[in-house]
Amino acid sequence: MGAPLTLEDRIVASLRRIMRAVDLHSRHLREECGLTGPQLATLQELQRQGASSAVELARAVHLSTPTMAGILARLERDGLVSRHRSTVDRRSLSVEATPEAGRVLAGSPSLLQDTFREQLGALAEWERHQLLSSLQRIAGMMDAEALDAAPHLATGPTLAPSTGTTSTGEGAAAGS
Repeated sequence: MGAPLTLEDRIVASLRRIMRAVDLHSRHLREECGLTGPQLATLQELQRQGASSAVELARAVHLSTPTMAGILARLERDGLVSRHRSTVDRRSLSVEATPEAGRVLAGSPSLLQDTFREQLGALAEWERHQLLSSLQRIAGMMDAEALDAAPHLATGPTLAPSTGTTSTGEGAAAGS
């Protein structure tokens, strides 16, 4: 057996376990229902609120409008949403979930952040503040404060600060 892990090693190992849990859950979502976390969140929101514009959906699920455009294109291609011109404003598109989306949602696992939020809600307020402070400090130590991050626990491309491109140089909707 090697030398005992330092406190720093144990912290890094805990971060790695968190990243691995998010990655495994993202993979589980793709295998179970063929969707990414943001795609599933978008369908859930459409089911909850009914027909909506892409801008309203992006705001509701905390994603950029270009990212939402990519998500909707993939969902439409897969027959899970349909887009229609508004009868009031012909420039505006309305997005609706299809009956197939309802079937996919009925059989889909929950999003990781849903379970996590429930468990967070059970903690005392001071504990939640302590966790937030620690995580914000970690983000700062990793120079990650400027990265765009929606409240979705999912893996995927990250947006470069203020450029709207992913770390691979593709458009913001890549991998959605």
